[in-house]
Amino acid sequence: MMRLGLVTGLCVMAATGVVWPSASQGPAAPAWQYGSVAPLEPDARGWGWQARAYVNPDTPRPFYNLAKERLFSGSQITSYTIASYDPDLYCEVTRHFDYVWFELQHSTMSYDDVRRMIQTCPREGAAPMLRLADALESSIQRATDLGALGIIVPTVDDAVEARDAARFSRYPPFGRRSAGGGAYRQIWNVPGIDYRATINDNMLVIVMIETLEGVANADEIAAVHGVDAVIIGNNDLSNFSGWTQTDPRYQDAVTVVHNAALRAGKYFGNAGAQYLTGHRLSAGTRIVQNGPARDGWTLPARGARPPASPTPSRPDPAGGHGADEEPVIGMPGTAPPAGRPATGP
Repeated sequence: MMRLGLVTGLCVMAATGVVWPSASQGPAAPAWQYGSVAPLEPDARGWGWQARAYVNPDTPRPFYNLAKERLFSGSQITSYTIASYDPDLYCEVTRHFDYVWFELQHSTMSYDDVRRMIQTCPREGAAPMLRLADALESSIQRATDLGALGIIVPTVDDAVEARDAARFSRYPPFGRRSAGGGAYRQIWNVPGIDYRATINDNMLVIVMIETLEGVANADEIAAVHGVDAVIIGNNDLSNFSGWTQTDPRYQDAVTVVHNAALRAGKYFGNAGAQYLTGHRLSAGTRIVQNGPARDGWTLPARGARPPASPTPSRPDPAGGHGADEEPVIGMPGTAPPAGRPATGP
């Protein structure tokens, strides 16, 4: 009840213009202005204890989902975002990152574009994961059948959406994914992998909280059986709340979600890689969109091609990894959401 009252207060303050003071005072105050909600610390079970409990102990390890294996092993995981068809780019970045974030919410890329990229260089490294536009059964069915090892569902506001993301991603008896054909047969049914017996444990289900409604329902969302991780859509939480990311009210909203994920035994993350270091929630930020490569590979400049891709199949108008849909709105040196002052509603 105390947490719900706090989030209700966040919404009231957005309407009235009340601004909370920074938790730090004086000239040495950090760029991050934290609010009054204290982050919880992991207990002896650590992050993701409930997500780990879902896994059949007979499932072979390491997982063929590299992102899930590294997450379960205690590492922070990062991705490279691909928003248009480019098999050369995909085949290069899959060698250097934990997962590839195929962007189907904010792009015109098709499911078939994604299928063809995955089939160009299957099982190279990074787990292919799709951010979908919704949690509909039809959307998730296409994503899993083409060979995705994870789904990311945006703007999840309640436990019903989270439940659909979890149950349509996995076969019975865990979930209710329909059995059928698809490229997954060619990609993952190979010697050493029994796809049907192991895909439920290799699937990584991530839901995004990006609205104050989602923040208010964070405990219920995080507790949904089969959701592995909850991450903040940093840009849209700023967009929908009207608060910059340095606003203490915004920071309290992020901390509410962090605490909900920890209590539920799931993993927590931020879309923005700026939360990986220098923030009080950095240690708990187990997942980010984009971020540094796991092997130190240097990212190309925005719009540039990776060195190992001398003949790209098609230009990437979104700039590949340089696309900034998520990470930067409301950060120091950037504009606040349109029509909103830097602080206040």
